[in-house]
Amino acid sequence: MPPAPKVPRSSRTDPHGWVLVLPDQLHPEVGPLAVGVRGRRVVLVESGEWLSRRPYHVQRVALVLLNQRAFADELRAGGAEVRELRTGGSMLDALRAFAAEHGPLVAAEPAEREVRAELAPLVEAGALGWVPNRTWLSTADDFRAARTAAGGFRMDAFYRALRQRTGILMEPDGSFAGGRLSFDTENRERWDGIPAAPDPPRFAMDERRRDVAREIAERYAAHPGRLDLETLPGTRADAERLWTWAVGHCLPHFGPYEDAISTRSTGLFHTRISPALNLSRILPRELVEGALASGAPIQSVEGFVRQVLGWREFVRHVHAATDGFRQGARTAEVPGDAGFAAWAGRAWQPAADAPAGVDGGGCPSHLGAATQLPPAYWGKASGLRCLDTVVASVWDEAWSHHITRLMVLGNIASLLDVDPRALTDWFWVAYMDAWDWVVEPNVLGMATFAAGGVMTTKPYVAGAAYIDRMGDCCEGCAFTPDRTCPLTRLYWAYLARHEATLRTNPRMAQVLASLRKRAPEERSRDAAAFVHVRDVLVRGERLEPSPTFERPKR
Repeated sequence: MPPAPKVPRSSRTDPHGWVLVLPDQLHPEVGPLAVGVRGRRVVLVESGEWLSRRPYHVQRVALVLLNQRAFADELRAGGAEVRELRTGGSMLDALRAFAAEHGPLVAAEPAEREVRAELAPLVEAGALGWVPNRTWLSTADDFRAARTAAGGFRMDAFYRALRQRTGILMEPDGSFAGGRLSFDTENRERWDGIPAAPDPPRFAMDERRRDVAREIAERYAAHPGRLDLETLPGTRADAERLWTWAVGHCLPHFGPYEDAISTRSTGLFHTRISPALNLSRILPRELVEGALASGAPIQSVEGFVRQVLGWREFVRHVHAATDGFRQGARTAEVPGDAGFAAWAGRAWQPAADAPAGVDGGGCPSHLGAATQLPPAYWGKASGLRCLDTVVASVWDEAWSHHITRLMVLGNIASLLDVDPRALTDWFWVAYMDAWDWVVEPNVLGMATFAAGGVMTTKPYVAGAAYIDRMGDCCEGCAFTPDRTCPLTRLYWAYLARHEATLRTNPRMAQVLASLRKRAPEERSRDAAAFVHVRDVLVRGERLEPSPTFERPKR
């Protein structure tokens, strides 16, 4: 296993020195720019190698280009001198050449481990120094509250301690607002069309957007997905407009329908702010303050705050503490292409080789999952309406909300024993808000249970009943949730395959007790259904109703 990249710090804030702004640090209050923009000298890098290191969705590429260029213009308007380095090669090579000519640079510490690894040679050579990244709302001291006696980490303990330290959603007497830490149990209503889900804002095409569209067509045409630049916030004002829309139209109803799934609305009442947030176009502090001042019901405000102050901060710490889940696991040698050939019929060809320090990420697999990612995740019809609808929406928007990610895409992949690293790479490729510090914990740590109990207490798997209860995906499907949907047999087969590993988990005791009561002939049909579904989907074929899937009438 390669050693974790060193992260030396620098106190250099020379107002005459060059400041590097990384693609996810596009805010004037981040890093060295926090002391002022006017008169500063700033470098931004557009790297063709970095943007094509994986076959990223064209919306992700466009989002980064659009926002970097807008931020450069915003800095100029604020009185900064800005250099935009555009290269088909790597960020590392572009910055090495720039530093050799202009002297050392300083930047906010990168959130991404992969970027820290790539730029480590510059740090070690004294050509680049880090200052603290102040975008985060929590510290390493806060994270210590999340550590368990067994060496794992738990979000509820972290969230509780952080709420108490910051006073966010706390009463003067030290109790939690509304009388409880979390309103999660109240945020599980099914959405049946009322109230109407709001349509997100669109952003008018301008010359900058047209330039990005031309560049995508010329340089990134091989990337998958549908390009729709009018859906992307590009400027700081766009991000603020999106957030104003979210506060007014989403937050009032967000809480009750936070876990709902719908084929009629991909976003429901989710704010869609994560792509802008993860670029630092708007800061988490601003979101929390806006939610607290929104006047929305407590269950909606707390649910949103828990996502930003709780989960987002938590996974960043877990990623750092586990070195990107490399500890105790194999590390992939090169960045994965997430099964790109299933869509394109050929292997992915990046613009250039990744720098030497960049690998393909940690590959934990607590349950030994190793199935190839089915072509259904690249748009081949699976016959499962829930999966096909969500996959289509992802390739259309480069986004979907967290329950479709966890309980449709992650759940079905887990039930099929899909290789966790392959699924992680797919999420990284397909979603425009995916960065290693967020996608790896969410997929390796939570959705697939690949890291075991490091950050979650049990696998997040479910059969057809959950999908049916939370949404309308089962309506119009070739399979009926109560009799013929294969997901329920896949669920029981999953438990049977992994019973030996899961039996020591107290949170699995009840369901494993039910498994032991399951009739032998039913367990045999469960196992046969798993083999059949796995093989059909891995071949890229469509599932059809089969007697193998049918369950006895009750």
